Amino acid sequence: PLTREEAMEITKIYSVAGLLPPEASLVTKRPFRSPHHTITKAGLTGGGGHPRPGEVTLAHHGVLFLDELTEFRREVLEVLRQPLVDGVVLISRALLSLVYPARFMLLLAMNPCPCGFLGDPEHPCTCTPWQLQRYRSRVSGPLLDRIDLRIETPRLSHLEILSGNTGESSARIRERVVRARALQAERFTGTKIYCNAHMGPGEIKKFCRLGTEARRLLAGAIQYYGLSARGCDRLLKVARTIADLEGQETINSAHLAEAIQYREEKG
Repeated sequence: PLTREEAMEITKIYSVAGLLPPEASLVTKRPFRSPHHTITKAGLTGGGGHPRPGEVTLAHHGVLFLDELTEFRREVLEVLRQPLVDGVVLISRALLSLVYPARFMLLLAMNPCPCGFLGDPEHPCTCTPWQLQRYRSRVSGPLLDRIDLRIETPRLSHLEILSGNTGESSARIRERVVRARALQAERFTGTKIYCNAHMGPGEIKKFCRLGTEARRLLAGAIQYYGLSARGCDRLLKVARTIADLEGQETINSAHLAEAIQYREEKG
């Protein structure tokens, strides 16, 4: 659920953008934005002849979902790098400069290859190595370095589809997330930080302390995967969140190993 401060920030944005419904005085749900892959840089980050907030700002404190990631133009995707790090968008014009807030959860989806069957146990992939390389090069390394969780979702078999097994319910998952966010709210009392993702180097050093075994594991991961300093910090934030979801104060080796697994390149 939104805090009052978050709700106020989102309401201001939607009011400025002219998207606040006439009967609504306060936005009470987190935004979910899903722009089409033909969107321009100005549409994504804001600007134009009469500057207005873009999709990254309309997704502030919510989710920005880019489906069919490789269909977006590379130069459009590259403009996401600054707001993902700084949480703001700076728009400079001859007569003015504007700063729009842009702290959002970025969710991306793409096929494993152009034909869509790479790694499928029943349908062979028909893509050539050159096609696969060209396809993956549409997303730059620096942007991928800012993606904390990389999850493969293989096609379900007919038995899995017909089994009726739905797994853990969204309601139960939500309860766990709410408890974890309550821990984080208490942790960051008196600051402008709402969750682990917003931690800076000082907070990471204070709240992401590791034991001897976990430090050895982290050192090995940095060396094996060639993690940048930014990648290492983001890894620790994910491990901190995994520990929070389990109600654990200390980040242990299992939490760190799970975070490393999510950053591992697949395929």
